[in-house]
Amino acid sequence: MNSIVFLFLAAIFAGFALVHLPVVAFLTGLYPFFNLIGVLAILIFSIVLLALALKALFKKPWY
Repeated sequence: MNSIVFLFLAAIFAGFALVHLPVVAFLTGLYPFFNLIGVLAILIFSIVLLALALKALFKKPWY
């Protein structure tokens, strides 16, 4: 379970790296594409992490 959480965190960090990618001359045309992919990766994997956290929160007995 922990390994998949770390994988999702790595995907979120990769999304942030794509959003903050410096503009290079030959990648200027692809900048909006990288930005969109980065934002989608951040949103999707953040939502999945929140769902996993809520699932673990309500599944665990609190004695």
